[in-house]
Amino acid sequence: MQIDLTLHDTRWRAEIPDVEILTERALNQAKNHPEISVRLLMGRVKDTEVSITLSNDEFVQKLNREYREQDKPTNVLSFPMTDEDDQEMPEEKVGIISFGDIIMAFETVKSESAQQKKALRDHFTHLLIHGFLHLLHFDHTQEEEAQEMERLEAEILATMNIDNPYERI
Repeated sequence: MQIDLTLHDTRWRAEIPDVEILTERALNQAKNHPEISVRLLMGRVKDTEVSITLSNDEFVQKLNREYREQDKPTNVLSFPMTDEDDQEMPEEKVGIISFGDIIMAFETVKSESAQQKKALRDHFTHLLIHGFLHLLHFDHTQEEEAQEMERLEAEILATMNIDNPYERI
């Protein structure tokens, strides 16, 4: 999987010096999960791509206002480039498939990690995986969908020795 990572806000690197390595590791763990690899059309595409922009509240708020009609920052936004029925692709191999864009807001992610008493890098990793699952059309609007998505996130995070973010203490 090709990862196009843009550091729109340098505070990400100041707080997570190995942000590129962590991003690559997290997405590789996600793509190797058996239930995820099916959605990635493994064996039917030559390569896949995801674009990640690590930005700030101001930028994310603009996108959130424009695309979701919510005039406030949020931790992560995902913009899929595929349709859910793209799973029905022709049998012949195709070139690169771009799954879409993930954009994260530094201030919101950092604030949430402090409020939840979690390490910033762990919270970042969780939100990155959460955003990636959205690119693959996982959702959490319905209770059953939310449970499936949370289970997958927890399983992927466990492979990285990160506690289940949904466990109630």
